Amino acid sequence: MIHTSLATPRPHACPHGRLGRLIARELPPGLALGTSTWRPWASASFVGARHAFPCQVAVGDLEAIRRSLRARLSAVEWRLLGHIVADIAVESDDSGRGLRIEVLTVED
Repeated sequence: MIHTSLATPRPHACPHGRLGRLIARELPPGLALGTSTWRPWASASFVGARHAFPCQVAVGDLEAIRRSLRARLSAVEWRLLGHIVADIAVESDDSGRGLRIEVLTVED
């Protein structure tokens, strides 16, 4: 006999903490993560979250570091239970002295 449950499956927990730990492992020397934030995100077809990770740059050419970090993070095979990394952006922050990593995750 097959038993089924009418209970709604639990959504996977937000991957923000794990994502932050994975990003921290990929940062080159001279970069340090600041206090990160996330907010829910949805489109007509997907549900997920936008994650923002500010980075402090100790020394070096900010634009070269930004390009290098973008390439490095784009090459990572992200493993997030129940979520997929849909997009990653690495931009200069508003002050022009740091970077901001933005990641869009969607539920798998």
